[in-house]
Amino acid sequence: MSECKLDHSQEDVQKKYEQQAEFLPEDMKPLFQSFFQEEHTQDLLNEVFHLLKKFDLASEEEKSERVNRLNLVLKNV
Repeated sequence: MSECKLDHSQEDVQKKYEQQAEFLPEDMKPLFQSFFQEEHTQDLLNEVFHLLKKFDLASEEEKSERVNRLNLVLKNV
């Protein structure tokens, strides 16, 4: 994944999640619901945005890595 210099708002992250939700594991959806009920640092918002970005186009291996990383992030906020 390439680094992006843009800061993404919580609304940006939520829109990206909604675009990619159908491609994510079902058990991750409650984690995102909890995530969106709280405020987060800019770094965390950017990270989640980029893990979601083009998730549907990623290889199976890349998806697996992103799901693992998202689980780590979402379960520890």
